[in-house]
Amino acid sequence: MSQATVDTPKKSSLFSVPPALRYPAFRAYWLGTLASVSGFQMFQFGQLWLAYEITGSPLFLGFVGLANAIPAIALNLFGGVFADLFDKRRLIRVTQLITAALIMLLAVMTMLDAVHIYNLLIIAFFAGAVNAFDQPARQALYPHLIDRKVMLSAVAMNSAIWQGTRIVAPAAAGAIIGFFGTSVAFFLAGAGFVTMALVISALRIPPIKRGGSGNAAKDMLEGVNFIAKNSIFSFLIGMTFFNSFFGLAYIFMMPIFAVDILKVGAEGQGVLMGVSGAGALVTTLLLGSLGNIRQKGLMLIGGAIAFGIALVAFALAAEFHGSFILALGIIFFMGVFNSIYMVSIMSSLQIMVPDNMRGRVMGFYGMTWSIMPLGGFQAGIVAQNLGAPFAVSLGGLAVAAFAAGPAMLNAKVRNIGAILQGFERAATEPEPRPQTSAGDG
Repeated sequence: MSQATVDTPKKSSLFSVPPALRYPAFRAYWLGTLASVSGFQMFQFGQLWLAYEITGSPLFLGFVGLANAIPAIALNLFGGVFADLFDKRRLIRVTQLITAALIMLLAVMTMLDAVHIYNLLIIAFFAGAVNAFDQPARQALYPHLIDRKVMLSAVAMNSAIWQGTRIVAPAAAGAIIGFFGTSVAFFLAGAGFVTMALVISALRIPPIKRGGSGNAAKDMLEGVNFIAKNSIFSFLIGMTFFNSFFGLAYIFMMPIFAVDILKVGAEGQGVLMGVSGAGALVTTLLLGSLGNIRQKGLMLIGGAIAFGIALVAFALAAEFHGSFILALGIIFFMGVFNSIYMVSIMSSLQIMVPDNMRGRVMGFYGMTWSIMPLGGFQAGIVAQNLGAPFAVSLGGLAVAAFAAGPAMLNAKVRNIGAILQGFERAATEPEPRPQTSAGDG
């Protein structure tokens, strides 16, 4: 019996250990990621708090986000090229330590009362640039820590970290800043990145096939052509773009719904966003616990259409009914449906993409998430002229239409569930299983 079979029992239940976490290497990686992402959330909270404390201007809150987003958008594709070309473990270790150093520098400057808004913007810019190289490498690494048959569980458990820390870490950062000061929050955030670097250093990973020629422009073009010539990959990346640019634009419109439409104020907005996050987190944990699900095509296309319809329902119910309770019910299912199809997209990409192209594909995937602030900008323009409910409804219709249209017109997209099953069958031979002992640097 293979080691992979021992680590992944045939039957999973909701209350058993998630299949992906039964692999020691992935479990160590997951715990390291939990520390790193918690640190990132605390760093982001502290940045915004400090920016407002220094300037008292909401405008500079936007500048901090912009300083972080611009290099992420511009360099994600280069990050994907580097992830394919170099040792992924070493690349992650370097990016984690550089980010930790930037945060620690900010912590010291804050403690010495020597930080200015321009220092903050510069550090935000460099942190975003480093993250553009970190994320593709991480996404390209963890599929090698598990058997592909538990990919859905691994993707869901990684997603659960982001959703869970988005709820818990800002509250923890606020408490730490209130009791001990902003510099302490930054020191703890930096420690999270150091923890991830140590975990990565301890992983012993079998050789991973690398891709690329060393010519960044040529390798990037190869990645573009790979996605463009494969309708399935184009569809999945396109769905991620529509989700970030149109679907999640509702987040930027929530103050309008809370204050002007539902009349529940800032407290009500917090409850709305918390309920949406709870729906997403519960669904993600459920998917992570169940492991492999055969109906991935239905989850992917059906989940996207359902999310788009839920967006329209939320906007219309808020506008014409005005019930806060009804809005809470709908937004909970918005979180559920969004998690279903986004976890399905990522697990599908990870199952199908070849190892030598994984970094570049994940670079494109990451770039689509980085454009979310631009989606908020377009929604703001539409809302300014036609109202927030129309802007959110338009986003929902765009997401649903992009999912339904290709499914009706393209046979490959329509049969994506069967195609995924073929890839899973081809990957039944388990890969050499990595250990958590110290490896070569």
